Amino acid sequence: MNKSCNCGEKTSELDGILSKYEKDKSNLIQILNEVQEYYGYVPTKAQEEISKYLNIEMAEIYGVITFYSRFTLKPKGKYNIAVCLGTACFVKGSEKLLDTAKEALKIKEGETTPDGKFSLEATRCIGACGLAPVFTVNNEVYGKATPELMKKVIEEYKNKE
Repeated sequence: MNKSCNCGEKTSELDGILSKYEKDKSNLIQILNEVQEYYGYVPTKAQEEISKYLNIEMAEIYGVITFYSRFTLKPKGKYNIAVCLGTACFVKGSEKLLDTAKEALKIKEGETTPDGKFSLEATRCIGACGLAPVFTVNNEVYGKATPELMKKVIEEYKNKE
């Protein structure tokens, strides 16, 4: 979704999210999930508000965000490309898929294109070893992938609105 965070405003969506939960530390992950869903990432301002609301340190929130791969501190692109670098995929050439995507998008892994359309990440096993090598675009799996398929898929998504 990648909405900008007006987290400091009293009437913000964040206030709505927080108000659903008791001020209990055990609700942290559920709150982070909702914030991630709404903004597409967990903005610093949101972390500050969560810290105040749950009365926990920012460092603890940061630790949870960076521990779980589901959460991200930076906005992702409209189309998130994730290349599996798990053992089966790596052995079958997934590193070439990642290099092809980097070249086609002119970004490194962990980055988002300046237009906000694409982000690129390397992941570990996604459980599709029989289709290795694989990559996903917004959770759609592309199996038995080749660099040519990666180029084709990127071009298709570039032409989407």
